[in-house]
Amino acid sequence: MTTDQPVPLVDLKAAHAEVAEEVRDGFDRVLATGGYIKGPEVAGFEEEYAAFSGTRHCVGAANGTDALELALRALGLPPGGGVVLPANTFVATAEAVVRAGLRPVLVDADPETLLIDPAGVADALPGAVALLPVHLNGQLAPMAALLDLAGELPVVEDAAQSQGARQHGRAFHGRISATSFYPGKNLGAYGDAGAVVTDDDELAGAVRLIGDHGSARKYVHERFGFNSRMDALQAVVLRAKLRRLPAWNEARRAAAERYHRLLADLDGVGLPRTAPGNEHVWHLYAVRVGPGRDRDTVLAALNAAGIGAGVHYPVPVHLQPAFRELGHDAGAFPVAERAAREVLTLPLFPQITEAQQERVAEALAKALAA
Repeated sequence: MTTDQPVPLVDLKAAHAEVAEEVRDGFDRVLATGGYIKGPEVAGFEEEYAAFSGTRHCVGAANGTDALELALRALGLPPGGGVVLPANTFVATAEAVVRAGLRPVLVDADPETLLIDPAGVADALPGAVALLPVHLNGQLAPMAALLDLAGELPVVEDAAQSQGARQHGRAFHGRISATSFYPGKNLGAYGDAGAVVTDDDELAGAVRLIGDHGSARKYVHERFGFNSRMDALQAVVLRAKLRRLPAWNEARRAAAERYHRLLADLDGVGLPRTAPGNEHVWHLYAVRVGPGRDRDTVLAALNAAGIGAGVHYPVPVHLQPAFRELGHDAGAFPVAERAAREVLTLPLFPQITEAQQERVAEALAKALAA
């Protein structure tokens, strides 16, 4: 290695440098008109993201959590009904369920992929009103098996980490899907933003209505709603980045393959696996530390060496104080709990260089050997 420069977990400045001029021009258009909420930039992005996702409709939202709540509310599910989702997810998935007046029903993860386990879903579905799989780290949950299990129950996809991912050639499999454009996502805004996609005309209309105070006409409110609209400045950013997203996702795949090679013979670390049929977009490159090694000690050593590694979901949903009322103790979902102890996320972004990845691999080897 020829550099000791820190390697960030995500380099948002590098991404901005590629779109800066286009974003500046778009901001100038919005500022000149004063149309900050909805308007042509948002409409343009919605059309473009629907086409990218292979769906009929995209409806912008203020953030990804709102988008998931909007999708659930649009379905008109029975109040208090159970929604099956994985324990191994960000808390926002469960928050959206509760905010929509529904009840999280948690299941464990598959030990190989850490995606939702269809076996657990089969046990949890009786009496549920919906299934909510999470597409984790850049790859889709096992949708064919899940759709078969769900039968007539609606399937709502949490696609916050899978922009551009495909399974058997398709990005969208359920009845409705929600995504997040948080800045660090594969497609990230310059603040909070999100969207819902669906092929269902009625659902798309309901999402748009609920997210705009239940109003299709000013001061006429057809149903109870709330304020969750994408603003035009975020749409400008997302349109500029969406044009580059296929190339950026390819760069992520190349970086993931490089990590596979660099870490293949490293003792004490388990590499991430891609499930059959999936076209991964590597939102995160999450390895597993162990056995016989302490993940947090390895993380501290990496950070001390200037490597921006991180941990995603160190406390599973069922052990969060906010969800104590679900009644689950430690040991309820052992795969998710083990992942919480072992998962370590390494730097990965489209502009990462081979030298940076070699530096990460060297630092990880030293941390594991210490």
